[in-house]
Amino acid sequence: MALLHESESGELADEMAQAASGSVGEGLALHGVSRREFLKFCTTLSALLALPPAMAPAMAQAIAAARRQSVIWLSFQECTGCTEAITRSHAPTLENLIFDLISLDYHHTLQAASGDAAEHAREQAMKDNAGKYLLVVDGSIPMANPGYSTIAGISNLDMLLESAKGAAAIVAVGTCATYGGLPKADPNPTGAVSVADILKLSHPKLPIINIPGCPPIPVVMTGVLAHFLTFGRIPELDALGRPRVFYGETIHDRCYRRPFYDQGKFAKSFDDEGARRGWCLFELGCKGPVTYNACATIKWNDGASFPIQSGHGCIGCSEPNFWDAGGFYNALSMPARPLKVGAGVAAAGAATGVAVTFFNRGKKGAAKAAHATTTLDDLEK
Repeated sequence: MALLHESESGELADEMAQAASGSVGEGLALHGVSRREFLKFCTTLSALLALPPAMAPAMAQAIAAARRQSVIWLSFQECTGCTEAITRSHAPTLENLIFDLISLDYHHTLQAASGDAAEHAREQAMKDNAGKYLLVVDGSIPMANPGYSTIAGISNLDMLLESAKGAAAIVAVGTCATYGGLPKADPNPTGAVSVADILKLSHPKLPIINIPGCPPIPVVMTGVLAHFLTFGRIPELDALGRPRVFYGETIHDRCYRRPFYDQGKFAKSFDDEGARRGWCLFELGCKGPVTYNACATIKWNDGASFPIQSGHGCIGCSEPNFWDAGGFYNALSMPARPLKVGAGVAAAGAATGVAVTFFNRGKKGAAKAAHATTTLDDLEK
């Protein structure tokens, strides 16, 4: 590698210092991002967050003027899928640049430092940004034995409690952090618990945002971050602490195969004629009707596809205890294990099911009437 001339080295150092200490807008300018490009990005973000179009300029102004947000990212019992999701891309995008300009002061996978230097970086970031940094956590916390998962000799529990003290808010990323995920699946050998299970007791007033998914959609993660930068507060949450704008509807509500469900056209196997025609995957175990997420609208890989579009049913990964909710290929109406009930109970269950069906159909009637009819030819384009 060629050595930099002294003047070039000084210029580079000045640029790095400016990007590190300046505003997001200054950093974007250093990366060659034009105001037009940035405004277009903010317009997209405002739409994702269900804000009126007029909010885009205000959002752009707020984000550009904001100082680089300090972020500390802790990884506990996890598979690194959440990190892969937010960083994986085929080419740099503006979302990547926004993320790069966030001061990611600690992240096991992405940071260059290791050992004592890494822990010093975390401690220094906590000290310099006390009360202002965002604490992002992925992975569950083992409670059965602290030795199941440690970092620099520190148990996950102790590191979480220490790091949460000075945080402005907590962002639990991925199903393991939000609900316990796979580590918590029966028989839960590590005694895994979620981030909220601990912090709601130790820090009851600390805001916690849950972004479930195995892994979550990258745009959802960056969208939540952009919301915090713009408004200085967390977005509206649902009963499970999830951003309502991304988790307000089921995948079934927005699925492009929904017309086939309404017509009673279901694939019976993954290689039959119905599957080839794109019919509904409900009878093959799709959990879309009970799973709240934005997969069917935002999709993955820059909007290229999502599991159902790729031919596989939703496994419900953004819902609590999805690993223990029965087989992935059992239809929702099929019990997870054989049940023995009396005839009266069975009849009552059937009557309830019919009532719920007609109730749901009534709720969806107006929404369906507002949409143009979708034909098989349209779906195959």
